[in-house]
Amino acid sequence: MYNLPIYQVDAFAKKKFNGNPAAVVPVPEFPSDKFMQNIAAENNLSETAFVTIKGPNKFHIRWFTPTMEVRLCGHATLAAAHILHISGDKELNKMRFKTREAGTIIVIPNSNGSYSMDFPVDAPKKIKAPKGLRGILGGLKPLEVYEGIDDLIVVLKNQSQVEKIQPNFPMLAAMKQHRGLLVTAPGKEHDFVSRCFFPAYGINEDPVTGSAHTVLTPLWAKKLDKKKLKARQVSTRGGELTCQLMGKKVRITGRAVTYMEGRLIV
Repeated sequence: MYNLPIYQVDAFAKKKFNGNPAAVVPVPEFPSDKFMQNIAAENNLSETAFVTIKGPNKFHIRWFTPTMEVRLCGHATLAAAHILHISGDKELNKMRFKTREAGTIIVIPNSNGSYSMDFPVDAPKKIKAPKGLRGILGGLKPLEVYEGIDDLIVVLKNQSQVEKIQPNFPMLAAMKQHRGLLVTAPGKEHDFVSRCFFPAYGINEDPVTGSAHTVLTPLWAKKLDKKKLKARQVSTRGGELTCQLMGKKVRITGRAVTYMEGRLIV
């Protein structure tokens, strides 16, 4: 039987009930994949992060949606860093999270309560619109279409289109070649806005998606000719991100707030 701490954190949020909720489960060693997947399914959040301590400032991290493990997750990494930082260890000034497929993510706590995470750049590649895309977009015509390592990216005309779009989720889930769909446009009060949809991963819409901004940042940095950008994911909960293109890295900065803590007894 396991008796483990479990936390729920609202990531990319300054106050509770905003941003993207993630569960964080510190473990001595990673349990079986099936066990972690069962916990993630039971939590029924976009992601559950499992973290092991490997040394001073060194951690291993894995992330699970309710249906499967993912290659990279930004908001659950932010949530994990937040929990570790507020644990009282003052030496956690530069945390290194080793992943299975996405390299090592460095997270730096800032004096204003935010956290900066350095991810590898995901360079967008411009492509022709895939067959059936307009049907997925509810008839909307995209201005441009790109793809990254994981996702399909659609550029729309304005923020209003991003806010109002209602994708056809069964059609989107059937597009097996991409993890999900990112729709984006220039923002009214931000450099760019987005919404992110991953029905094939059991998440129709993700409230705030850190990993998506590893490809959205270089896209908008080139369009706007600026390295540092203010972004907002305009989901129902919404979330704020500061994104900075730094050579082959993207630095994503956001806040997090603890919503709940307890014990996992299984």
